[in-house]
Amino acid sequence: MGKQQLKGKDFLKLIDYTQDEINYLLELADELKTLQKGGKSTQPLKGKTLGMIFEKSSTRTRVSFETGIFQLGGHGIFLSTQDIQMGRGETIADTAQVLSGYLDGIMIRTFAQETVEELAAYASIPVINGLTDLYHPCQVLADLQTIKEVKGKLAGIKLVYIGDGNNMAHSLMIGAAKMGMDLTIVSPKNYQPLQEVTEQALQISSDHGAKITVTDEPQTACEDADVIYTDVWASMGQEQEQAERELAFKGYQVNEALLAVAKPDVTFMHCLPAHRGEEVSAAVIDGKHSVVFQQAENRLHAQKALMVALMGDAE
Repeated sequence: MGKQQLKGKDFLKLIDYTQDEINYLLELADELKTLQKGGKSTQPLKGKTLGMIFEKSSTRTRVSFETGIFQLGGHGIFLSTQDIQMGRGETIADTAQVLSGYLDGIMIRTFAQETVEELAAYASIPVINGLTDLYHPCQVLADLQTIKEVKGKLAGIKLVYIGDGNNMAHSLMIGAAKMGMDLTIVSPKNYQPLQEVTEQALQISSDHGAKITVTDEPQTACEDADVIYTDVWASMGQEQEQAERELAFKGYQVNEALLAVAKPDVTFMHCLPAHRGEEVSAAVIDGKHSVVFQQAENRLHAQKALMVALMGDAE
């Protein structure tokens, strides 16, 4: 499967990974996907166990990781906050050290990025960030795989993200900057990405021939776009802001009018779950330009690559 470059490394945020390392993961994901589609099995993680800590619930994250580790010959253990002592006051540091004695890797889906960082600091096994309020690197790894499949390349692709300047926007900015893409984030002024993440992305972009822009003008941003991407307006934990956000994001729906100013072969993406009639029209997400289910499936293949690279035995 190629030389394992990343054994033992954590996957907390894309900033920590070079362009070469991301390309390696994408190539491995493609290889694993091809094997699976061809009916061939490979079990490089036979006998390995992944602990999966969920402080936030999920469909795609849980099923893709649990299925992925099984297909690779290993075993996944679902750990909700009701299942482990971390949810009842045991320190993150103690939990990390205890789990390191039992497991070969940890995936955690939680609220604070600091929780993931502390877990990784005390664990002696790889820690994978399945999502925090700040970043969603696993999703963007699958997104990059999907764009490369559909468009044949990453460098020079014009990607437009329309929506909340949230963890998706943050990770897309870093991923696009690392891979030489032209990314425009389109958000209402009070909902734009954190300035510190924007500055990091701009700094990275200058080294990779990328272009990162933040604006509040969706129509202009979508002109000649290769890919248009959106996310829900109110993420998990923001449900009480739903009415307020619906007002703020009025005019930011991805619909046929926006696709009409993009390239004729524009691709529509969404990390799901989607709210038809809010951030995206049904005609767009269910139409010929949408690759949302290919994108969702690639969570499985990208994360299998990640687990093989981080948890596999060196060749």
